[in-house]
Amino acid sequence: MQINRRNFLRIAGATGIGAMLPNISKSAEFFFDKDQHSPKALKNIYRQAYKKHPQKFNMCGYAAPKLDTVRIAIVGLGSRGGGAVQRLSYIDGVKIVAICDELESQAIKAKSRIKTPEHPAVIYAGKEDSWKEMCRREDIDLVYVTTPWELHAPIGVYAMKQGKHVALEIPAAKTIEECWELVQTSEKTKKHCVILENCCYDFFELLTLNLARNGFFGEIIHTEGAYIHTIGKSLFFRGKPGRSWRLKENMERNGNLYPTHGLGPVGQIMNLNRGNQMDYMVSMSSNDFMMNEFAKELSKEEDYFKQFIDAPYRGNMNSSIIRTVKGQTILIQHDVTTPRPYSRLHTISGTKATAQKYPLIPRIAIGEGEWLDEKEMKELEEKYNPPLIKKMQDIAKEIGGHGGMDFLMDWRLIDCLRNGLPVDMDVYDAAAWSVIGPLSEWSVANRSAPIDIPDFTNGSWKKNIPHDISLQHGGNTRVREDIEK
Repeated sequence: MQINRRNFLRIAGATGIGAMLPNISKSAEFFFDKDQHSPKALKNIYRQAYKKHPQKFNMCGYAAPKLDTVRIAIVGLGSRGGGAVQRLSYIDGVKIVAICDELESQAIKAKSRIKTPEHPAVIYAGKEDSWKEMCRREDIDLVYVTTPWELHAPIGVYAMKQGKHVALEIPAAKTIEECWELVQTSEKTKKHCVILENCCYDFFELLTLNLARNGFFGEIIHTEGAYIHTIGKSLFFRGKPGRSWRLKENMERNGNLYPTHGLGPVGQIMNLNRGNQMDYMVSMSSNDFMMNEFAKELSKEEDYFKQFIDAPYRGNMNSSIIRTVKGQTILIQHDVTTPRPYSRLHTISGTKATAQKYPLIPRIAIGEGEWLDEKEMKELEEKYNPPLIKKMQDIAKEIGGHGGMDFLMDWRLIDCLRNGLPVDMDVYDAAAWSVIGPLSEWSVANRSAPIDIPDFTNGSWKKNIPHDISLQHGGNTRVREDIEK
């Protein structure tokens, strides 16, 4: 038998590595002894990464029956959910039939943000699981989930089992088991499970996607994406129910907790799950140099924050590197603490050209030349901006949501559902992009050891085709004019 990486680990687990390599270094000894010292949850991550699950039905490219009117229920009505209520109310062919939050005050506030008539928006509130009662209604087509992370997958699975399409805020799942449950439920019910990755609808990201589709970059060699956003101190809350969940995430998990903003756009450019696939990854985190200092600083002002001193905070900077089956590499970073300018990196390096957006302005270079000047960039945009931007850019900017990409994401999803088109980001994307979180946790805990990335398509990636951005089909959903100013 050939001793490749998978067989090596399998043999090591079965026979003991000492029998195979009697003279191993201290670092190797730590690595191979990890199964005895890692927390139970992290050992389970490794086991789950190598489990296989047969495909019931290929959801990539699946076109669900048309919905002339998309009846929507929205769960989780904080800032993201409230914004979604407002944006969705602008789209023709949408009826917001229900909204749900544990806090009734949040639901009432969100309902007031509806900007057009004929949205009954019945409120479900008062209990932690009020969403279950709402999901059981028969007059709902799409459940739009903007809750804390730990509820994304449970609500998504439950809603699909009740016969609803679901749209899940990022990450779509926190564990490998949840990723597989989303996949298997979507395949069994033939209901879409869409990940609400708004960065895939940023105007420059869409431009670079269309450039890649037209061979502008040549062969893609390397890409980079990130979530670098200074919000660390703001994670500490008092007196704001429902807000402390994100601090808890940063105290209990050490890895790339928010990978999809960076991975989603470059993943589409590299045709992941559609002719290409992620193979394995490694991940490394720095120590925490700042979160504990924030806790100490805040505790000087109020004793409440003393409970957070010396908590096991995640490392401030996480860098994860992914290798695809085609031999390409992807760098994904996560840092919400250090005083750095906002950046998603968004870098594409090919054999013919390079593009980069952050942390400076968008720029493109061809061959070994300098960055294109403003005039050359404008000409490139005019030639290669996809129809989605040409049609919707102005109205998306006017309605807004992170510069317009939120509205563009919502409009595109509704247009696909109303025209019976395959969605841009299906359940395999939701699972593959989200699973980087738990996999990075395991790698960080094991001296940046490599771990395979599950193939949620079960090999269908070899025949799946990239999603359509041409607007040759659909594109006929209008924005309502009876908007309350």
